[in-house]
Order: sequence, then C-alpha cells, then structure tokens
Amino acid sequence: MKRIIHLTDTHLGYENLSSVMRDLVTRIIFTKEKAGDYIIVITGDIVEDATKDGAYDEALAQINRLKRAGFHVLVIPGNHDYGTGSIGYSGYVPAFKQAFYGSIDVQYPIKTIIDNIAFLGLDSMAEELHWYDRLFAEGQLGEAQLQRLDNYLSHDEDVKNAEYRVVYLHHHPFSPRPFHHLKDSDDLGKILKAHKIDMLLFGHNHDGLVWSGKWGIPRVYDGGTSTGKQGKPSPHRVIDLSKHPAFDYDAKF
Repeated sequence: MKRIIHLTDTHLGYENLSSVMRDLVTRIIFTKEKAGDYIIVITGDIVEDATKDGAYDEALAQINRLKRAGFHVLVIPGNHDYGTGSIGYSGYVPAFKQAFYGSIDVQYPIKTIIDNIAFLGLDSMAEELHWYDRLFAEGQLGEAQLQRLDNYLSHDEDVKNAEYRVVYLHHHPFSPRPFHHLKDSDDLGKILKAHKIDMLLFGHNHDGLVWSGKWGIPRVYDGGTSTGKQGKPSPHRVIDLSKHPAFDYDAKF
C-alpha cells in the first residue's frame, strides 16, 4: 500500500524558504529509501510570488529531485501561485499548467489513479481571477469545476472502483477568515458528503490542524506550511490509508 506525504504552502522565494525546501527534500529522499512506495501531495502556495521572474524555477527543481528519486508527486495551485497572494492574475493559470503539468490543456479536477487510490485535485482559484474579485486571498471553485467533481465521483469507473478516494485543494474549507475563505465551501461539502471520501487535504491558513470527521471524512488535514513560514506549524504528515488514522504521523523531515 502506497503511503502519502502531505506538503503545502512552501512559499519558495520568501526569505530563506528555498533553502529550507532544499533541505526538506534532501531529508525526504534520504529517509524514505523505497521512494516508489510514496505519493507526495503538495496543496498549493508552492511559491511566494508568481509575478517574479523565474518564480517557478526552484519549485520545479525540487519537485524534479523528488521525481528522479522515484517519488510520485501531485501538485495543485494556490493563490500565491497565480500572483502575489493578495492579487491574482489569470495569465498565470496557463503558465502554472505548462510549468507543473507540461500542458496548458489540463482541466480541474485533475484525476490521478495510483494503485488503488483515486486522487482528485481541485483549483480553488478557478473562479477568483476576474477583474472584480481577484483581490485578497479568497478562493472559489466554481459551478463548472464542482459539477465535474461530482461527475467523477458519481460516474467515473476508475474513481468509483478505487479502494480509496482522496480530494485535495489549496483553500481551507472550514475556517471562514475574512478575505481568506473558500466562497463555495458549502457546495463542495454537499458533494463530498454524498460520496465515500477517505481523505481531504488542504493548506492556506498555515494552522496545521486536524479536522477529521468533517463532512463524514475520516481524515481531514490542514498541512500548515511545510517550510515553517513565519514560524507557523509545519507538520509533515505521512499517511497510510489502509490503517487507522491514529497511525498517521508527523515525520518531521
């Protein structure tokens, strides 16, 4: 059974966090000898400011180190990956897709099937980049993306036949901070509660808390900030879906 390592909010480009990330990746590589047994899920805010020249370069270098070592790596964008964090730009949507997926034609949710686990990655900035709402750090999935998510869970044979289903996104769906919240969290919750979801992963608030049981999902994890931005919690959770959640642990890479 493949295990999952949850990383998020690395904010590469902020102060010394690129160096912290390089050390983090080195520790993951050298402490997990059977890299192919692990899936690393990175839930957005990979970089601090996408508007800076070469902003994605260090992130891609570290992700490629993990891939070359044999790890499966899944990523989705956060608000900082499309702009400064408080101002988003639609032009960075294709730029992110090309950089991290190799194609601008990728559509969210991103479906990935690895062994008996179905992963569905959401873009929580999908409807937050219009001229009238691209300010601040809010998120919105949008009706079209939510409908595709429901279709995957209801009708896609790969997803339905998987033993486990994992949904991951950037914005925190349960903590409605002003100018920070996921606007259509209730709509997401209605869909997820109607299906068997084994784990929900996200970041954004840098709290690193456990919300398990929400929406009937046994594992619900806020990944904090994996590089410890501004001294915030940085859990590096390692998860085995075939075991009870009590066996999930912080590897402290």
